[in-house]
Amino acid sequence: MNHLITITKSDGTKELFEEEKLVSSLKRVGANPDAIEHIVDEVEKNMHEGMTTTDIYRLAFVLLRTHAKHVAVRYSVRRALAELGPDGFPFEKFVARIFQTWGYEAITDQQVMGSCIEHEMDVVAWKGDTLAMVEAKFHNELILKSDIKVALYIKARFDDIALNKFNYGGVTRSLTERWLFTNTKFTEQAIKYGTCNNLRMIGWNHPQHDNLHEIIEKYKLFPITCVTGLTHNQKRDLVGRGIILCTDAIARPEVLKSIGLNDVALQSILAEAHAVLNGATKNE
Repeated sequence: MNHLITITKSDGTKELFEEEKLVSSLKRVGANPDAIEHIVDEVEKNMHEGMTTTDIYRLAFVLLRTHAKHVAVRYSVRRALAELGPDGFPFEKFVARIFQTWGYEAITDQQVMGSCIEHEMDVVAWKGDTLAMVEAKFHNELILKSDIKVALYIKARFDDIALNKFNYGGVTRSLTERWLFTNTKFTEQAIKYGTCNNLRMIGWNHPQHDNLHEIIEKYKLFPITCVTGLTHNQKRDLVGRGIILCTDAIARPEVLKSIGLNDVALQSILAEAHAVLNGATKNE
């Protein structure tokens, strides 16, 4: 095909289609070589000038599901994170789980007193002599980015908080780590400012290593919203009951039953959750 085809990114900017980007994204989620070759061929057959990256994703997702449903689920993690909304509270819980995986004790929805005023803090985490305060910036739409205004605002809040001391885990602690998480991306200006001001920033593809999607893959922190066998309302219901991750559903199957799933549906959902975590399904 003619590779000099311009596609439209989610933020409206244009760029040339690069086959290798599609291949890399499919490899990253575990698609096998035959599936990758087939998907790339089909996408390129349907490619047209101005095609959006969202349309490319949807086509690749549909094709990937015919080869390996569990791999397709991993391919859709970014959109599954957005499904944790519409408010940001479930994402705060998700971020707390990341810190717990890192060995911290972590709690959400805290009121912490700064030198001047009280602040709402999404996540507070601690271990050893470390005290981390975390802002979790959630966006329902993938096109939205956390920009310089967000970084400026968060930095000012942390500066106020840093002048006080706090008791967590029975120990009096000073703020030692400042974090900003987002489920989407940061603008370049926000990244420059945050880096300059010792603000640790985790977004979907920032930093280059140990970004959000790599953290999810590395520690198997797949949100329950990945599971395609659940309806949107069922996902919302489960999240409201504290089932944030696929591992939560496996550990607490009684909660799945409490939302009205019969035994057959329950086993199907558990099988899909296991498949996402283990990289294979029984019938593949």
